[in-house]
Amino acid sequence: MKVLLINGSPNAQGCTFTALSEVGKALEENGIETEIVQVGNKDVRGCIGCRKCHESGKCVFDDIVNEVAPKFAECDGIVIGSPVYYASPNGGLLSFADRLFYSTRADKTMKVGAAVVSARRGGTTATFDALNKYFTISQMPVASSQYWNMVHGNTPEEVRQDEEGMQTMRTLGRNMAFIIKSIALGKKEYGLPEKENHIFTNFIR
Repeated sequence: MKVLLINGSPNAQGCTFTALSEVGKALEENGIETEIVQVGNKDVRGCIGCRKCHESGKCVFDDIVNEVAPKFAECDGIVIGSPVYYASPNGGLLSFADRLFYSTRADKTMKVGAAVVSARRGGTTATFDALNKYFTISQMPVASSQYWNMVHGNTPEEVRQDEEGMQTMRTLGRNMAFIIKSIALGKKEYGLPEKENHIFTNFIR
């Protein structure tokens, strides 16, 4: 069992990394393999809606998105971490997530998702909400914690001083491990939920 931890901060060893590392440590302690993937300092352009990925199975822009896609297909869960930029996730991370979730054709059903947010002060809940929408549109259960998954601080040292935030990260990791293991048992016993053919409408009759 494995979880990908996506670092959407341009600072590879900064506040978001510190939060993700605490989640990863708890996952590892509970028998879940982890890998942190640095995305925030990559040159990632946005989706152009060409839909070529529906034909080829991968994005036409051959960058970090296509590198991560096979890992996403194989993992049991994903944690997406971002700093707050104007009460929203890092723009490069949003471009990455748009293209990753849209271009990957592998079934995401029952992969476990979680969002982690770091900020000096404000904008955390709006950023948290934006990231969670990637999971809830993909039939992915969302792992929660004892509080919203956020840490506060302007440096990694300050984040480590956020005792409640760090505890929230550890609780998230433990809860996520439990959900992943429970889903594995459920899939073995009952299989995945029945699916209908997807109906697409534009709300015009």
